[in-house]
Amino acid sequence: MKKIVLSLLLATGSLLAIETGKVPALAVIDGKDGGTVKGAAWSSAMLKDKVTVLFYVDPDERDVNKALTQALKAKHFDRSKYRSVAILNLAATWLPNAILESKLKAKQKEFPDTVYIKDKNRVLVQKWGLKDDSSDILIFDKDGKLIYKKFGKLTKKEINKVVTLIEKSL
Repeated sequence: MKKIVLSLLLATGSLLAIETGKVPALAVIDGKDGGTVKGAAWSSAMLKDKVTVLFYVDPDERDVNKALTQALKAKHFDRSKYRSVAILNLAATWLPNAILESKLKAKQKEFPDTVYIKDKNRVLVQKWGLKDDSSDILIFDKDGKLIYKKFGKLTKKEINKVVTLIEKSL
């Protein structure tokens, strides 16, 4: 019986996992779950029409992929074809939400082209099977299909691969 339950749990988890080459299941972050810095809802339906780099980050891991953010910033990609989205997994940290939300507002002013989202209840961990307590990188093409994913720190070689992939996808 235990094996059957375990198999069902694993199968359910794999159904939820975000897959390369596919548009992920619709995910919405709003209300008690979070949303944009300005308080609006965020929907994964917004991942279409531009190549999108989505950072899903535990605030305690915010500097893990700083080298990637610097590499992307240095490229000055055309914002009519490219966007970046940073979603903070607020449930993954001991830091108070009020402090993090204040920092997010400052970041939004500093980087107005990046969309900053608060995920207060691990919505994307549950909906897409993203790694909790991590720094996850997802890249979507103009059709909203996932074309790259990495959970954790990218190597220099992986950063070069990401930049090249974005350039080819624009």
